[in-house]
Amino acid sequence: MESFAGAVENHPEQERIIGWQAPPLKFGVGATRELGYELARAGIRSVLLVTDPGLAALGLPGRVAKQIEQEGISVSVFDRALVEPTDESCTQAARELAALEVDGYVGLGGGSSIDTAKMLNLLLSYPGRAVRDYLNPPIGAGVAIPGPLKPLIAVPTTAGSGSECTAMVALGVTGLNVKTGISDLRLRPSLALVDPANTLTLPPEVTACSGYDVLTHACESYTARPYDRRPPYPSPAARPLYIGANPISDVWAEQALRLVGRYLRRAVLNPADLEARTGMSQAASFAAMGFGNAGTHIPHACAYPIAGLVRDYRPDGYPADHPMVPHGAAVVSTAAAAFEFTYPTAPERHLRAAELLGADLGGVTLAGGSTVLPDTLRSLVADTGGPAGIRGFGYGHGDLPALVAGALQQQRLLVCCPRDVTARDVERILAQSLAG
Repeated sequence: MESFAGAVENHPEQERIIGWQAPPLKFGVGATRELGYELARAGIRSVLLVTDPGLAALGLPGRVAKQIEQEGISVSVFDRALVEPTDESCTQAARELAALEVDGYVGLGGGSSIDTAKMLNLLLSYPGRAVRDYLNPPIGAGVAIPGPLKPLIAVPTTAGSGSECTAMVALGVTGLNVKTGISDLRLRPSLALVDPANTLTLPPEVTACSGYDVLTHACESYTARPYDRRPPYPSPAARPLYIGANPISDVWAEQALRLVGRYLRRAVLNPADLEARTGMSQAASFAAMGFGNAGTHIPHACAYPIAGLVRDYRPDGYPADHPMVPHGAAVVSTAAAAFEFTYPTAPERHLRAAELLGADLGGVTLAGGSTVLPDTLRSLVADTGGPAGIRGFGYGHGDLPALVAGALQQQRLLVCCPRDVTARDVERILAQSLAG
């Protein structure tokens, strides 16, 4: 009988190991009231609560701080997290807080606040190193976080990024007009505390854009290059967080797609629908449990330069003090064209994703189904007032070279695409999205 070692040596051409991770999760309406209990249970006596100005104006951070203080825990508040944070905004915040000493962190808000909390935990724990050292190559040096970070509880107030469940952050890079990320298991929150009631005050536009992020997270991770269709990694340390579609991530992606198809329209069109808000909060966390391990690909790679190169666009429902393309709008604007491109690699998966979102597959064949998922996405986005393409953000054909160049810098994402992606492929996808 062939030995185990011999069997592996005879089949060295593909990866065989699945890695999967997620933080503990506490979920439910009213869960925010248990934040102080969870901090005290972890032995934390002082925290930095990180949030954004918009949320601070609504009073939620103040109420949360009081609940934490009732457990005998001292609370410092940083309420100036930037919507779509940058390396510079995080560096400046860390500089202002350099003298602060706390036992742990709370990230309260959307993905921007939670990512800022992750970055402050890193920069204050290990001062002296620049943010760009940690950024993923080729934009940054990809330096590993040198040691453990302090406990961080993530409390999302949007149903979108899923940052409460992932070991990564997304940052704009000052001076380069592009976004990229940091991926490191030490960035994973100690606890994801998800309370759907916190999303009830979101404007429809923010609800929609957050939902588009969930939608594309699930579609991209579900269609990513499978983990066992990649060459083996030279060592366990070389295995990335984004390993490709796998049986574990598929479970979470499928659940997220089903929930988005059922609840996104309702959450946008009736913001007080708590059942829909609960469903979308579940979808956001579930999608993060999928993509945080499987990865994303073309829509997210294109979204970073779409957001980074924006000139004048100011979306409804967001702060109007600077131009920006919300991340969810940026990712969904190229999704239809991207999934038509990836369809031949796994037609059955693309059709299954569309079916989970609510598409009727009656009469659809594998040979003729390439537009089913794209059409399903377009319908969902149209019904919720989202972008038909990238032209509405102010882009034209003359912007394509810069957008292509920015997307091609996101190699950690593009390697997750089930097809090899060339510059010409990215240009075609962006041009189709421009026409859309």
